Amino acid sequence: MSLFNWVSLGFFLYLLSPILSLNGSSDIPSRFLNYAKKEELFDWMVGVRRKIHENPELGFEEFETSKLVRAELDKIGVKYKHPLSVTGVVGFIGSGKPPFVALRADMDALTMQEMVEWEYKSKVPGKMHACGHDSHVAMLLGAAKILQDHREELKGTVVLIFQPAEEGGGGAKKMIDEGALENVNAIFGLHVANKLPIGEVASRHGPLLAGSGFFEAVISGKGGHAAIPQHSIDPILAASNVIVSLQHLVSREADPLDSQVVTVAKFQGGGAFNVIPDAVTIGGTFRAFLKESFMQLKQRIEEVLLLNYEQI
Repeated sequence: MSLFNWVSLGFFLYLLSPILSLNGSSDIPSRFLNYAKKEELFDWMVGVRRKIHENPELGFEEFETSKLVRAELDKIGVKYKHPLSVTGVVGFIGSGKPPFVALRADMDALTMQEMVEWEYKSKVPGKMHACGHDSHVAMLLGAAKILQDHREELKGTVVLIFQPAEEGGGGAKKMIDEGALENVNAIFGLHVANKLPIGEVASRHGPLLAGSGFFEAVISGKGGHAAIPQHSIDPILAASNVIVSLQHLVSREADPLDSQVVTVAKFQGGGAFNVIPDAVTIGGTFRAFLKESFMQLKQRIEEVLLLNYEQI
């Protein structure tokens, strides 16, 4: 993780090359990468990441994380706006004039129990930085420190966006609605990836990460004893039919070259072996790269849920 941090910093700063005053020199990316390798910066970033990892907070609850971000920005003299979207922070480095280029990191954790025993394990039961947002914050703070130390070389403004509630809370939209991207000409972000070897950064032309949505439905029936199911309306059976139908949306309706995913990850109903429950709750996520595909998938999920509800 630590090596990936400074490699990612170098990539962040390479992306910013258009707003750096080159002065006839083309060594800025390598100079910045060498700066990122300094032991004191390296240790500081690792320490920041570990503090955040130990104290995970869910979407719109990132109060201590936001406080840490602001404290570190204060230490290096970076001006910022707060709060945006409850806990969000937007910092500014450079001339205050165009072009405005944004770097973005998300701050929220997940409702997961960390099972690995190590020195910096989550201290909050049932919450964990399992998606790497602790690393993202540390990386953006590291980029902020390097850019602030080279602010005289900037011929524009770098906007630092620390976003809450990426994990399903719509934090990005709320930040945009509150002006986080005002005057911004371009925005860049990174995501850690455990599939890549340490020290590598990857990208590709076109979309890389899909848009996502979630759904939840309560399927009501009529409870009863398992020995006399004919006197019941079984919501578990109905929910099972819904789940099978939802899987057909991608396998039989979507273009195989247009990548889409529907996953039912929540199925709650009943508490006894011999009792048919009155209701079942199912839920999950859907994802697509294209807006048109995303909206079509959303519509079809609603239709499947409603059709099965009418048939119960």
